[in-house]
Amino acid sequence: MGGVIDQVIADNYAIYNGDCIDVMQGLPAETMHLSVYSPPFGGLYHYSSDERDLSNCRDYDQFFEHYEYVVRELSRITMKGRCSAVHCMDVPTGNTGSDAYIDFPGDIIRLHQRMGFDFICRHAIWKEPLWVRNRTMQKNLAHKTAVDDSTKCGVASADYLLIFRKRGENPIPVSHPTGFLEYAGDDSKMPVDVRRLRGFEGDQKRNKFSHWIWRRYASSIWDDIRMGNVLPYVEAKEEDDEKHVHPLQLDVIDRVVQMRCNPGETVITPFMGVGSEVYSAVTKGRRGIGAELKTSYYRQAARNLANVKFGDRIAPPVQEDIFSALSESEAA
Repeated sequence: MGGVIDQVIADNYAIYNGDCIDVMQGLPAETMHLSVYSPPFGGLYHYSSDERDLSNCRDYDQFFEHYEYVVRELSRITMKGRCSAVHCMDVPTGNTGSDAYIDFPGDIIRLHQRMGFDFICRHAIWKEPLWVRNRTMQKNLAHKTAVDDSTKCGVASADYLLIFRKRGENPIPVSHPTGFLEYAGDDSKMPVDVRRLRGFEGDQKRNKFSHWIWRRYASSIWDDIRMGNVLPYVEAKEEDDEKHVHPLQLDVIDRVVQMRCNPGETVITPFMGVGSEVYSAVTKGRRGIGAELKTSYYRQAARNLANVKFGDRIAPPVQEDIFSALSESEAA
């Protein structure tokens, strides 16, 4: 596979240190069941000086010129009727305390609609304002700004999870015969009598455990995501990294994986970072493929995935068609 610096191909995952376009071009069309990822946030974060790094574009417009290649490849390799989940946020134009925001999610939606996806839904992920302030040093979240001139106050902008579905008929339904079996998030408010019905095999109208989960998963606002539930990432940082770079919470990824693909199916992430999406896929009984351009992040992902296990699920059979295609492409 051209341009790949390093790789690990295991029974249930394959990760690559290289450009995601090179990796995706080595995959057959319509073989991926789900994609989940956070793209570089349109100029907000800078990850490396590599000319192929989307965070290194000269401006917002050039970012979308390059990002279009990513979405086009995802559309090609995604099965008809299957989903792509994109984690993003509104992008501030600066940090002076009086800056405006760019509708980054809206531009992502319009790009996907051009590339053969329908926009299905948007989940807003609530973030505590002081936590955001301490992490980003956002001036418009400082109490001093409210004291001095509250017209310049901002908000702790929500993260958004945008769900897209590739146009066409899904050939393999994503089914849950006994409903959802686990909850990704803070479940401390789940009643004891509801918890006892996990795996209920009778009339699913009476499956209060799965109903409790579904009511929260189907909500437009996710306010019970555990912000600290992330993979180790500190060792992956380099001296010139943004100090507030943070992996996507596993609760968010787990929900998408549970809802949008079957056990044994394959999840791909073109911006792997420290391996969160691949980790979630494997621990939830799926298979993962990830690409990461930055070597320090890739190495951390390899460490995070080295001892990954399948929880309480039996590992699914290897899909030879996909992984053999990757291996053959590398050999060529």
